[in-house]
Amino acid sequence: MQKAILLFILFLFVFCFLSIILIRSPFFQENYGWRLEAIRADIKYALDPPEQVIFTPERTSEATPMPSILSPTPTATIVLETAEPTPIPTATFPPTQTPTPMPESANLNGILHQFQMWNNCGPANLSMALSFWGWKGDQRIIADILKPNARDKNIMPYEMEHFIEEQTELEAVTRVGGDLDTIKAFLSSGFPVIAEKGFEGISFDGWMGHYQVVTGYDDNTETLIVQDSYKGPDQIETYQDFIDQWRAFNYTYIVPFPTERRQQILDILGLQAFDNYNNHYAAQKSLDETTSQTGRDLYFAWFNRGSNLVALQDYTAAASAYDTAFTNYEQIPEEERPWRMMWYQTGPYFAYYYTGRYQDVINLATTTLDAMSEPILEESYYWRAKANIALGQSESAIEDLELCLEAHPDFSPCLTELRSLGSEP
Repeated sequence: MQKAILLFILFLFVFCFLSIILIRSPFFQENYGWRLEAIRADIKYALDPPEQVIFTPERTSEATPMPSILSPTPTATIVLETAEPTPIPTATFPPTQTPTPMPESANLNGILHQFQMWNNCGPANLSMALSFWGWKGDQRIIADILKPNARDKNIMPYEMEHFIEEQTELEAVTRVGGDLDTIKAFLSSGFPVIAEKGFEGISFDGWMGHYQVVTGYDDNTETLIVQDSYKGPDQIETYQDFIDQWRAFNYTYIVPFPTERRQQILDILGLQAFDNYNNHYAAQKSLDETTSQTGRDLYFAWFNRGSNLVALQDYTAAASAYDTAFTNYEQIPEEERPWRMMWYQTGPYFAYYYTGRYQDVINLATTTLDAMSEPILEESYYWRAKANIALGQSESAIEDLELCLEAHPDFSPCLTELRSLGSEP
């Protein structure tokens, strides 16, 4: 009898051990992990509806505000910036330019469509865009580098740009404040465009962020052709629907291109090729939209205003814009609230941190992480740690930095902060 019990215990131990290995295996995570995550999310969100969670800024400073627009952003944190793209140097423009009339339509062929794996929207879309230029990899290669933790919720535009610059023979430009004319100019010149935008109305709970590769347009029908990693290839979207969802991400777009076609990119961008001009232009565009939009779009407009001011390092004005955005968020009907917004953008952390509002940084990060079905968000852990360091709470900071590195192994900002505290991962 004792022997049978011991054999049963041994069998149970081996079974559990092998089950853990199987569940953690790339094969299982790729094919079935999303089902477990969906079940976990359904239970979490049923018990604690995330659309009911409200962040209310305290608007008080715990310290003298950090330097604003006249001082550079510290090197340790600039890598996290999402609103200020890498500049394109050596721009040359003639004194006057006569715009070349664009054709009524364009349709680029040659992209290899990929349906995204679980949590893999960014890598899938980047892989599609790169395939146009002959890149032979797929989304797995990109994900292994940019999101070593498969449960990571998002890849930022700057991370995608860095991959293009460092892992391929192509270059890339990322800009904000985009418009349809600019997208059509790129398409008619033979450049696919990656757009970051909102996404909803499918079989998941509420609004979320998404990428699409735009490959064509038709002025006669006022539609775009997009390669969608979730819906499928050659999807048709109206101009207005595209703009309405694009607004949620400050009209951000990324264009990969071969080095020998750099001048063509500069000619299309014009003054938008210069970071300072682009950020000022986008700041004005978002300010204009604060007077023309209502409801959820008004929230997006104020949020974009804050992000553009962060890029200009005007942190005090940015913090005020974000305060207004969060105030407007409360007025949005629950079923329309973009409660995943802080999964994808970090601008409020910059604004509150560099105005000495450390408790707001902590509260916002905590609110964001607590509302997630699984708190896998390295940027929120990083900024909460930074705020705790500023308040002299080193133990809490170390805990957050270790959680950051669990969410994203080798994430350099967290490694740097952790070592500055005398700790090693």
